[in-house]
Amino acid sequence: MPIPTLTTARAVLRPFVHDDLAELVGIHAEESFWWYPLRGAMSTEETAGFLARTIERYETDGFGIEAVIDRVTGTMIGCAGLAVPHFLPEVLPAVEVGWRLSGPYRGRGLATEIGQAAVDWGFTSGGLTRLVSIYEPENLASGKVMEHLGFTPFLTTTDPGRGDAIIVTELTREAWERRPPYSTV
Repeated sequence: MPIPTLTTARAVLRPFVHDDLAELVGIHAEESFWWYPLRGAMSTEETAGFLARTIERYETDGFGIEAVIDRVTGTMIGCAGLAVPHFLPEVLPAVEVGWRLSGPYRGRGLATEIGQAAVDWGFTSGGLTRLVSIYEPENLASGKVMEHLGFTPFLTTTDPGRGDAIIVTELTREAWERRPPYSTV
């Protein structure tokens, strides 16, 4: 199944390409972008590795995080979408919805908007019956987005790579079908 391009009112989610590296390096250099879970920025080399793994996982997993593009400016403002959470084997098999936005684009409802687009695609064209979303308890903003999207706590555990507490939330297709439609109003 090809990785989709999704369009929302304010953003486009599209598959990453290798030519995205320069723009992605700038975003990944923001300390706050990767604060959870890295507590700091990514180097150019780390970003190149991230991009290569992401593109490779489109083929191996059938899912992968996508570039988020501002529809007005055409600027890359983050990444979001569906991906297999390989770092947390205890929840596999699973597909996770996630998002990361550059500082100026946070706090404006964009994470909910793009998260909803990914969730909707996952439960319709993606054919999924369950999605997870994962956050650190201190990351209240992400937890709120998950709540707005209809996710509920499923498991509290520890990130095996970093030792930090994490909360795994879930949303089933049945619960998604019962939710009122998402509104940006």
